[in-house]
Amino acid sequence: MNILVICQYYSPEPFRIADICEELVRRGNKVTVVTGTPNYPMGAIYPGYEHGQKADEVINGVAVHRCPIHPRKKGAAHRLWNYYSYPHQSKKYVKAVEEPFDVVFIYQLSPVMMAEAGIMYAKSHHVKSALYCLDLWPASLSAGGVRSGAVYRRFAEKSEKIYRAADRILISSGAFSDYFAEQFGICDTFYLPQYAEAFFSREECRKVPDEYTDLMFAGNIGAAQSVDTIIKAAALCKDVESLRWHIVGDGIALEECMELAKKYDVPVIFHGRQATDMMPRYYAMADAMLITMKDDPVIGLTMPSKLQSYMAAGKPVIGAIGGEARRVIEQSQCGYCVSAGDYEKLAAVCRKFADERSKYDMWGSNARAAYEELYSKEKFISTLESHLRTLCSVQG
Repeated sequence: MNILVICQYYSPEPFRIADICEELVRRGNKVTVVTGTPNYPMGAIYPGYEHGQKADEVINGVAVHRCPIHPRKKGAAHRLWNYYSYPHQSKKYVKAVEEPFDVVFIYQLSPVMMAEAGIMYAKSHHVKSALYCLDLWPASLSAGGVRSGAVYRRFAEKSEKIYRAADRILISSGAFSDYFAEQFGICDTFYLPQYAEAFFSREECRKVPDEYTDLMFAGNIGAAQSVDTIIKAAALCKDVESLRWHIVGDGIALEECMELAKKYDVPVIFHGRQATDMMPRYYAMADAMLITMKDDPVIGLTMPSKLQSYMAAGKPVIGAIGGEARRVIEQSQCGYCVSAGDYEKLAAVCRKFADERSKYDMWGSNARAAYEELYSKEKFISTLESHLRTLCSVQG
């Protein structure tokens, strides 16, 4: 297959879409990605990509075109400009593309408008499109506090138009199916849970036991991730000398979290953002991984991709999170989970975890076993490829 992939984000930004595209190439497909200038999560253009550098390159067999876009930066105005600059530039690019593609694959994060170029190409060239939804819209707006008014209505209309125009919708969380049915009357969605990269193995990420209990959060540090819940929990555990706290990653809320740790005099170790393939050596520092999300019913529908990475690494998981992620942690019996935002109960289970060293290996084994059963890369790619081939067979 000759596949056109549409996604605003791509490597070196920390998203799984690059691994997916490279695996599709290894399986004999031709893949072209139309993406934006890398600037996530900090909102600054990555060094080496300024002023149109590397606008076109081939990465591990994947042809990548980077459209010039406005970086996210801070503030609503910059975010809105960023949200609209990619669909504008990507539509302009695909309109001029002469290469005939067999199918369009849209890897839809936020904002939903990133899908527009893919929908436009599919309709104008009479090919089919598959949209893989990782962020629900307009629900993601309500999670950010925008629940009504002209802005919400505009994005609600745009979201419905995009979702209805896609020929097939794949969903990363099973909980998304009810939302699509209730909000848009779209009942025919296909569940395709995410996976973790191959280097997240239990052997590579195993910690050498010592006298400390090391707890680690790894990932984007934004408003939705509620990392402040971890800082507040750590403040309540300062008397537990064996507990050590690690934060790996960056994002718009990093500075706020660092200030909070300083305010509470909590010795949290901030490791900064690390390359994805470097993460196993950080995981190997941890006895358990932490996952937190904002207390919001819409956010509770999502399945943060870090959970699959944690489980693939065979790590116990301690969460302050609701919805789909909490269900997975509890059903897998791979650790503890409390309600989103409840830092007092999070502190209590972290204390409890520190006293239960004999269970660490069991929880880690449960995590890895559940990952292999539910979230393997082989299963993901084979299912995705099957969907795309099915769409190719019904073109016209």
